[in-house]
This record gives sequence, C-alpha cells and structure tokens, in this order.
Amino acid sequence: MRRSSFFRFGGRPLVAREGRDLIRKMCRENPLWGAPRIHGELLKLDIEIAESSVSKYMERSHKRPSHTWRTFLENHAQQLVSIDFFTEPTIHFQVLYVFLVLAHDRRRILHFNVTAHPTAEWTGQQLREAFPVAQLPRYLLRDRDAIFGVDFRQQVRDMGICEVLSAPRSPWQRAYVERVIGSFVVHNKRSVLW
Repeated sequence: MRRSSFFRFGGRPLVAREGRDLIRKMCRENPLWGAPRIHGELLKLDIEIAESSVSKYMERSHKRPSHTWRTFLENHAQQLVSIDFFTEPTIHFQVLYVFLVLAHDRRRILHFNVTAHPTAEWTGQQLREAFPVAQLPRYLLRDRDAIFGVDFRQQVRDMGICEVLSAPRSPWQRAYVERVIGSFVVHNKRSVLW
C-alpha cells in the first residue's frame, strides 16, 4: 500500500480553513493581540482550538522592528538632557528639594538649585536659567512627577524643546540622572545639611 492511501488517525486535528482565515483576520485587525488573546476570543466564540495552533496560523508582522530605547538614547545623546528632583533632609527636620539638569553627551551637571517649596513656575524658571537661548537641547527627558505641571509643560513647549516622558516606575530609562542622584545621596549620607 502506498502512504497516501492511509487515513490520518493520530495527531492534532486539522484546523478548518474558516478557522485559519478567522485567526489571520483577527491578527490583521488587532496587531497588538498575541496568541493568548486571540485564543481566548476564539474560545468565547465556541471555537475549540489550542493556543499553539493559534500561534502557528497567526500572520507575522512584516514591519521592520522599531528603535529601542537604548538606540534613541545613543542617537540623540548630543541633544538630550535629563531633569529630576531628589530630596535632602536637614538637621532641623526640613526637607529640601534639589532640582538637577544633566546633559547626556558628557554626563555633566548643567544646572542645579535647591528649594524648600518647589512649584511648576519655579521649575520652569530653573530650566530657563540652565540653557542660554542659543544652546537649547532638542529633547528633555523626565519622569511623570506631578511637580512638572501644566505651567512647566507650557514653558518647555514655548522654548521649543520636545519632552520625552519615561514610562511609569521605570527609573532605568533615566539611568544617567538616577546614577548621579544615587551617588550624591550615598556621598551625603553621613553629612546633614544645616
């Protein structure tokens, strides 16, 4: 007997053409969905199929991969500055807020100042003092702290600087400024400000 005349008894059952077409259609219409999500949606439609089968029939994206965060930082290091606040306690149990501006190209501190009560207006003024008009950076990297309010964002826009926000709870995206702050905090741990 020839092999082609044998019936298929074992293995995974074949997925019908309609099922394969539906999987591909869901992939095209929802490019952010992965196999688990599409599998779940198919189960809601009473289509019994394994998640591995869904991933087998999914359409693969033919787009070139986008740039990574590291690539962005490397490509724009000359035009990128980071800003951040950190706190420093005093001997009189007050808390001082230190504003820091760091250039990425040489990882140098461009500007810093200290205040007991930071506001968005004060922060914007510090940013204007940090950069002469002819030396404005192209990108400003910052976290999502509430101190950078509407007034601050408007001042940054008026200066012609593009704000780049780091993802929530992702200090690794602002590693240079976080490293400087960490060094300062460790260095000043033994001393207390008067």
